Amino acid sequence: MNFESKLPHVGTTIFTVMSKLATEHQAINLSQGFPDFPIDSRLSEILSEKAKENTHQYAPMAGLPVLLDQIAQLTLNQYGRRVDPATEVLVTAGATQAIFTTIQALVHPGEEVLILDPSYDCYESPVILAGAKPVRIPLKDDFLPDWSLINEVVHAKTRLIITNNPHNPSGTMWRKEDMIELENLVEKNPNLLVLSDEVYEYITFENDHLSVNCSEILRHRSIITSSFGKTFHITGWKIGYIIAPSQLLTEIKKVHQFLVFCVNSVAQASLANYLSEVNVSSLGAFYRAKRDFFKMGMQHSKFELLPCQGTYFQVASYASISDEPAIDFTKRLVTEFGVATIPLSVFNHNGEDRKLIRFCFAKQDQTLTDAINRLCKI
Repeated sequence: MNFESKLPHVGTTIFTVMSKLATEHQAINLSQGFPDFPIDSRLSEILSEKAKENTHQYAPMAGLPVLLDQIAQLTLNQYGRRVDPATEVLVTAGATQAIFTTIQALVHPGEEVLILDPSYDCYESPVILAGAKPVRIPLKDDFLPDWSLINEVVHAKTRLIITNNPHNPSGTMWRKEDMIELENLVEKNPNLLVLSDEVYEYITFENDHLSVNCSEILRHRSIITSSFGKTFHITGWKIGYIIAPSQLLTEIKKVHQFLVFCVNSVAQASLANYLSEVNVSSLGAFYRAKRDFFKMGMQHSKFELLPCQGTYFQVASYASISDEPAIDFTKRLVTEFGVATIPLSVFNHNGEDRKLIRFCFAKQDQTLTDAINRLCKI
């Protein structure tokens, strides 16, 4: 059969590869970004109660009204932004679906989308499937945007810039001056929209997260994606949401209804109850303790840990240990030392390799201790 792939360059993701290797070699998996500790017992209890109620049929396409209301209240509490839950909020089957749906709805063939590297791997494929051109722009060495370079490449056909703050994989957070630069960019380019990936918005440490929600200029031209999976360490629930101006969200809903139509009803009902009693502001301290625990243990290793301001990922340099390419080094970490990580080079379109790897520290203390003991023997 003669068949031409729409995504000929796409294979199995590095996350799947490393997790499979970890299973095969019984390694400690610090690669894929999922916690290994239980969810909040309150959420478990709510889920059990909701499972006994009449919550098992299709939810409304945009989301359960009670959950939409809670999301609007959360946005007001955290960012001081008032959104209309009926027209400016959409519950999605995770942030990846939110990103895919947004790009399919708003990006046209022949247009361009800016992706800032290193970047998460779900950004490029929907751009290609939309018939548009992904334009990969490297971040600076400190993983902050190179605004002079960005301004050079934006033109009339640039429909979208995808931003990610706090940043995966680096754990870097934007400064106020970066938000101002983004505002200036949007004001200078009337056709440009912002897709702001903020899934780690509540996992921040020394500094507060600067959300697009807080900018009067940006909020009218932006689609913001958030993740309950990341926020409440329920990644397997695959549930998130979009906040966007009603005109843009109307178009996004057109695609959403034919992609998933609606999202898991029991999960929505459970989260609606849970949001009314949980304090998301405590998450930063919870994960900061884990970051510091991992950092302290790794002081006795040959790895050099880079600053981590947010997310539950820690980037480290192995340059003093090996000259191997990052992919080869991470595979050897699994097979010889029993710890699975992710090489940062796979997040770069050009394959730039700075001898950096990413650890996930959203693990139980014993898991981290076992991993640290193995890594310190290298």
